[in-house]
Amino acid sequence: MTGRRELVRMAVAGGVATLTLARSERHNSLVPELLDDLLGHLGAIEGDDRVRAVVLAAEGRSFSTGGDVRAFHDQPAAALHGYACDLVGKLNRTILALMDLPQPVIARLQGPVTGGSLGLVLAADLVAAVPSAFIAPYYASVGFAPDGGWTAILPERVGVQRAREIQLLNRHVDAAEAHALGLVTEVVPADRLDARIAEWLAVLGGHVGSGMAAAKRRLMPDWRRAAYAAGLEAERRAFVAQVTRPEVRGGMARFLDRRAAG
Repeated sequence: MTGRRELVRMAVAGGVATLTLARSERHNSLVPELLDDLLGHLGAIEGDDRVRAVVLAAEGRSFSTGGDVRAFHDQPAAALHGYACDLVGKLNRTILALMDLPQPVIARLQGPVTGGSLGLVLAADLVAAVPSAFIAPYYASVGFAPDGGWTAILPERVGVQRAREIQLLNRHVDAAEAHALGLVTEVVPADRLDARIAEWLAVLGGHVGSGMAAAKRRLMPDWRRAAYAAGLEAERRAFVAQVTRPEVRGGMARFLDRRAAG
């Protein structure tokens, strides 16, 4: 992290580690450096008995808009394959690291969650979202293959047909629907978001840490984790194979033009 701005900040207070995505000028979109920072903090938390719960939060209007399309587009053709391998590989490691934490993880969604950043939400134990938050894929419109658990984890949560419909129609899933689908624990007014998370943390703080860890472990048996890891690796391979296709370069350019136009 030396020599550059830290893209994920960590603060520990009262037994709670708060990890804040801090690339708000780019809607906290994912780049390798951000995931490096997040993985580093997760490694420190895992072995710290003082941390009893983790809150994953973000600055700005968006929780995270997934992989930075501009960063992909600006890669030289010869570097794109390696960049995609690096980014999606680190995203997969981050998702699994979040799932592996013995401490409960709360995701704080103050805004949209798109693309591969859904994996950070799928890895959380509890999710609080404001009413204006939504989840959306954007893969088909850009030309990317899905990553971040959109095919490896989401179908198990919401059903294959629902996952197919959302991705092929590039449909926005609003906070209320995400709650109905079980992807969000509770939809909370923006002015109550932090208070609600504090209430959850108070409940968690009254529990026995090893008991919570045992519950998490039994809910993530070896066979399920192995299935998730294999599915995420299959996503990585498919993403890398797809991203270098000529039509994807055009899809990225059109996506960026639409965003620039407003």
